[in-house]
Parts: sequence; C-alpha cells; structure tokens
Amino acid sequence: MPNTTQRLVDYLFDKAALITDDIRRRADACKDDYLAVAAAGAVKNRDRWGGMLKKASSGPAELIGYPERTDGKTAALINGFNAHSLELDDGHRFAMIHLGASVISAIKAAADENGIDDVSFQTGIVMGYETACRVAIAMQPSHKNRGFHAAGTCGTIGASAGVAFALGMDRTRMKRVLTCAAGSAAGMLEIQEQGSELKPYNVGRAAADGLTAAYMGLTDYAAPDDMFGGERGFFELFSDKYDADKLTGDTDYFEIERIYVKPYASCRHSHSAVEAAIRLHEVTDINNIESVEVKTYKLAVKGHDHTDVLGVASAKLSIPYAVAAGLVYGRADLSVFEPVDGRLTEFAKKIKVVEDSALTAESPQKRVAIVTARMADGEVRNARVDYAKGDPENPMTEAELAEKKRSLTAYAAGRGQKPNARLDIE
Repeated sequence: MPNTTQRLVDYLFDKAALITDDIRRRADACKDDYLAVAAAGAVKNRDRWGGMLKKASSGPAELIGYPERTDGKTAALINGFNAHSLELDDGHRFAMIHLGASVISAIKAAADENGIDDVSFQTGIVMGYETACRVAIAMQPSHKNRGFHAAGTCGTIGASAGVAFALGMDRTRMKRVLTCAAGSAAGMLEIQEQGSELKPYNVGRAAADGLTAAYMGLTDYAAPDDMFGGERGFFELFSDKYDADKLTGDTDYFEIERIYVKPYASCRHSHSAVEAAIRLHEVTDINNIESVEVKTYKLAVKGHDHTDVLGVASAKLSIPYAVAAGLVYGRADLSVFEPVDGRLTEFAKKIKVVEDSALTAESPQKRVAIVTARMADGEVRNARVDYAKGDPENPMTEAELAEKKRSLTAYAAGRGQKPNARLDIE
C-alpha cells in the first residue's frame, strides 16, 4: 500500500488531469486579485524594505510595484510579504489558510526565471492551492491550536507544488519537492502578537522556501520514504492527528472553488462580525449605543478580541476595532485602518467578543457572528451573518470585484495614503 506521501503525490497528479477551462478561469481570477493586492501592498511597504532592496542582487524576477528586478527567491519573499500586508488576499476557511500570496508569488518568480506559459501557470495555481488546502484541512484545527500559522507551514508546501506543476515535473521529482517543502515548513502565530508587523513574513518566506524546494526537485538526491506520514514526519510533528480521507479522498470539486475573496481589510475571522455591524449601522444611531457584544466561534476569539490597538497591523487583527468601523462608518476598507482611527479605538472599548459554543460547533462549515448592540434606552438590536461576503456561498459580484481592484489601484496611485473612495459592498 502506498505511504502517505506517495498517496498525496498520486492524488495530485490524478486531480491535475481533471482541470477544466472553468477551473482555469478561476485561477486567472485568483491571479488578478493577487496582482492587485500585491501592487497596493508594495506601495504601502516601499520605504520599509529600505536596506534590503539596496542589497538585493539583480536578476530576472519582477518586484511587483517596484522598478528593481532581482533573483526569484528574493522576489517571492518580498512579493509574498507585500501581498499579505493589507489583509486583502484570498484564503480558505476549511484549511484556515491564505493562499495566493504564497503560491502565486512563488510561481510568478519561477515564471520570471524560467519562462512559463499561461496554461502551465494556471495549472500551478490550481494545484498549489489544492496541495496547500488538502494538507491543512487534513490536520485543522489541531494545527492552529498548536500555534502554527498554516499560511506559513502549508503555504510552503502549496507553493512548492505549484511551481513544480508549472514546470512540468514528474511524480518522482514531485515527491522530492514535497519532501523538501515539508522539511522547510515553518510559521508561528506568535509572530502576529503585541502589535507586530511581521505576520506577512510567514507568507513571504513560504513563497521563497516553496520556490527553493521546487528547484530541489530538479536535483537527483534520494528522498525518504514518507516525509508526511513517517514516525517523525510532518503530520506527526505539526498536529495531534490527521485525517487521511481529507488529505487524498476524492471530491467533485477543486479546493480553488472553495476559497474566499476578501472585501474587508481585516483578518477574515472578523468579516462575519464586520458585515453584521454594517447592517446595524444602517438602522442604528451609533451615538446611543452603550455596549456591543460579538458572539462567534472559538478560533475567532483568541488573538482577535483585543481592544488595545497597537498600530495598523493590530487593528486589522482586532474584531472590536473592525466591528467599530462597521458600526461607525458602515465600511471596513483600507481607509478606516490606515491610519488607525482614534474614534474607532475608543468605540472598540465598548465591544466584547465572546465564544458561543453553538457557533463553534458550526465552524468551519460556517463562520458565524452575531453582533448585539445595547442602546441607552434599553433597546437591543442584533444582526447575524453566517457567510461573510466573499465566501463561495456569498460571492462578491463582478461589480464588487471590479470596485475592489479600482480601490486598490487608487490606493497604490496615492502612494499608500488614505484612499479617496470606499469599497461598497451591497
């Protein structure tokens, strides 16, 4: 019987043979969204890269939004970091992972260094997403509960597979690629605490290490039998348990069909609450609100319930701040996070985030939030959102996607300053 690693390789190649034109169009849509968020993030971060850009070697790989070109690994790191820094990149709720910033950054760097046609690029995106999601889903939520950031760990594996598929590697080389990627996988959630601005490093590093692991597939070094299922393998070290059926079981969909696209510039765990708050904004005089309670699922609470906002990155991870934005302004676009709004930091102190065990039981099938506002006159108003805008069950419309792209373009054109227009979500 094939071991876990070989089963994963076989599953991926069998799945790749089923890619349709519709799935390829989805890959193109993911690429378009990625390029927009990466370009805007590049403008935001230009001055922060400072000395590193001065030391970067020249090469064929594009630094999105910058005039310099560099080697693929450096480009993957910087593009991946920038694409995640605005908290507007895509992800997957079942895998609890961000995808495009790592996977597409790696493939783009490989394309710039090697020349990859459009069809191969599409295949890389689809299969990179598939790999990252399947590995993550097989061990979530145990992986996150242990403190690992799947965008860093499983993102490395997905990025490596995406590049390997884009370069047309065979099964033997793919096993070597995935083995090296699993050995490189890293990413701790602690990196986002105490006002840290380094959360995107996990993602950028995943892109760079995924690219390196993919290139190791071009060597002839022998790989261990089972890097994923071995006694000291990936699943044993990174989770309490894993589900083999979720790793390689047959489905009638690709994981790229189950991603979310983000309309709000905050952590995805806040989005259902933000949307509920926007609904209340439309029918509530916020000056009469005395307190607000957000009931949601367990994984949304830890690390996202803080009312002490220590900067932009902290604000984007704070459900109270994001909900305050929804209640006060009726939106949660970049304009309410950059810079941090003093009115919102004060309002956030009225907001308490608590776990509701019934909502935890519904997760990750649904990421539900119930926002309840208690008014000065004793009236209570609430709103519930089961599927936030951008989920496959509640997708953004073509008009909303176009507006997101326009808003990001305007942000980039404004050199990272507060954009003039908002992203309207109906």
